Amino acid sequence: MVDVRSYNREAWNREVRNGNPWTIPVSPEVIGAARQGNWSIVLTPTRPVPYEWFPDLTDLDTLCLACGGGQQSPVLAAAGARVTVFDNSPEQLARDRSVALRDGLDIRLVEGDMTDLSIFSDGSFDLIFHPVSNVFIPAVKPVWRESFRVLRKGGVLLAGFVNPVQYLFDFDLLDEKGELEVLYSIPYSDLTSLDAERKQRYLDNGSPLEFGHTLEDQIGGQLEAGFLISAFYEDIDPTSVLGKFIPTFIATRAFKPG
Repeated sequence: MVDVRSYNREAWNREVRNGNPWTIPVSPEVIGAARQGNWSIVLTPTRPVPYEWFPDLTDLDTLCLACGGGQQSPVLAAAGARVTVFDNSPEQLARDRSVALRDGLDIRLVEGDMTDLSIFSDGSFDLIFHPVSNVFIPAVKPVWRESFRVLRKGGVLLAGFVNPVQYLFDFDLLDEKGELEVLYSIPYSDLTSLDAERKQRYLDNGSPLEFGHTLEDQIGGQLEAGFLISAFYEDIDPTSVLGKFIPTFIATRAFKPG
């Protein structure tokens, strides 16, 4: 039995050491521009989140959920928000710490599992920023329930996630045969969808374990938790062959009524 949280914590620590693009902190120039009101951040690979999706950031209690890496949280802090980063990887959190120390930003850092926000009391935040990361947990509905609980009434949840169509195909066979082949069903899991040999190869490689959640859990799960969804967009991963045919990432803006 694989402890997914522990495994992925160490996997993402390795990703930091290996220079994964999502672990590279923003530059001092980006922080300086954000302090002047000129900033943008992403929930998905390439498409900036529209400014109108954000409340006024001035002194806004903001939770960057599963959002370590020194990319989004320092920008929000420089733009005026009171930021807490909650992430499973100590080395990802260290990236945010390094930017905070370098640029004189006040950012609270907390290590933990995105499905368990019990360290925070009800109604602690006005904004949750949750970029693509729930792909690394087996069950996503607890994220939406906990996010709803820790938001204040009227609070906003900005979330990015993977279109599950991404997990229908065997991309190893694409490399071997030069063609896409539908092999898996949704929901998908690296732990249960792969055959024993390929699963062991993934584990030996040490890459983060991934899980392809249904849209019913991703979008319906937000509604089930009590959120109202007010905006939506899709994004294309330019590095994926599927990007030629269909957007493989989704972003939603939801809010807690009241």
